[in-house]
Amino acid sequence: MTSAAPIPLWRQLQAVAGVLLAVREGRSWTTAQLAIDSALRPGVQALSFAVLRNYGSAMALRALLAARAPSPAADALLCSVLALALASPTTAEAGTQEGTVADPGHAGAHFEAHTLVNQAVEAAKRSPATQAQASFINACLRRFLREREALLATALREPQAQYSHPTWWIKRLKNDYPKQWQAILQASASAAPLTLRVNTQQTSTADYQAALVSQAIQAKPVAHSGLELARSAYVPGLPGYAEGWFSVQDAAAQCAAPLLLDAALNETLRPLRVLDACAAPGGKTAHLLEYAAARGQAIEVIALDIDAARCQRIHDNLARLRLAAHVISADAARPADWWDGQPFDAILLDAPCSASGIVRRHPDIRWLRRESDIAQLGQLQSGLLKALWPVLKQGGHLLYCTCSVFKAEGHTQIQTFVAHHSEATLLPSPGHLLPQSPPLAETMRDNHLGGHDGFFYALLRKN
Repeated sequence: MTSAAPIPLWRQLQAVAGVLLAVREGRSWTTAQLAIDSALRPGVQALSFAVLRNYGSAMALRALLAARAPSPAADALLCSVLALALASPTTAEAGTQEGTVADPGHAGAHFEAHTLVNQAVEAAKRSPATQAQASFINACLRRFLREREALLATALREPQAQYSHPTWWIKRLKNDYPKQWQAILQASASAAPLTLRVNTQQTSTADYQAALVSQAIQAKPVAHSGLELARSAYVPGLPGYAEGWFSVQDAAAQCAAPLLLDAALNETLRPLRVLDACAAPGGKTAHLLEYAAARGQAIEVIALDIDAARCQRIHDNLARLRLAAHVISADAARPADWWDGQPFDAILLDAPCSASGIVRRHPDIRWLRRESDIAQLGQLQSGLLKALWPVLKQGGHLLYCTCSVFKAEGHTQIQTFVAHHSEATLLPSPGHLLPQSPPLAETMRDNHLGGHDGFFYALLRKN
């Protein structure tokens, strides 16, 4: 049996430029990758993630190399190659999303500079959209190689180029975290580790760690029942995937179920009725069921999501984990459409947000978001809180969380809600968990979470 022929770099560069063009047009990586040939997809993911992490710098360099932007397709290819030329060994890595793995031979930092330029010109020549500007792209890239240090020194004077985040994003972080904004940006620019949550109904954390070691995969315990892997891996190929031994879930996200259920379980011994609002794709729904079972507590979980297609993902994930919940496709902000009148003991509201805390895993987010989105999302979040509060029983608990580092979507949102609801008490909660890259995480107050995403948690009790 002969091995598949290696994929030429120029083909991957064409696909990467296509991804960048899609992001510029407002489409996410998840959507854009659907148009990529399956054989190309793993390598293109690694390369495009490196591009998106260096896109701010690449845009500034392109402006210095060509004051007048070329056609959109040529500009996307040029910026992609400039970003890859800047990539360090830690910025072009295997994806940690389920079902993906990068070709380690196609990490951007591993390309010799002239090879990268030659392949970029080849990519331009072979596409009708960029063919006429192949010489222009070649000239810009050759000049960059000759004047790299001087061009970089000039480009990096701008914060957007220096930190590779939009200017408005940087300003908001400066305002929210005067002493920590640079560390947040640094962590957000790093690659996220692959973190698993062990399904303790199927196996123990220690036993699953041993199963990984048997396949030469090192991992360390994090959170309540999590394992942070030392390297990325093809998730369906890990031991016990089909049997439901684990789920992919960031360590910060693994805090939700224990925070809510530890409070709720102290209030009653009878079966708990729990609502997981905005539940798709079902990671926290599953964790609620796993955690309650580990405590010997009977629990009924209603998983709600407005998107019917995403509700199917909840069903699929629960089936693999051998768990069951009542899944409803409906708008959480309209209880009259789905609520049966029986109050809930506990509510998990993982509200839609900017996702500013998970840009390590989704580097396209920073370039897709607009500053105006924050106010619009804030209205949605406050509307959900207001709508769900009445369906919570007296003495019940509501856990509000977002995967955002912006205080407008966390601290400010909850302070406003409590100020307008005298029967709401804010219990001790983590508040804003700021993103941590693994090397820094060892010295942080929440170092039991390892290298984790940015999150916000507020636990409310209805008096």
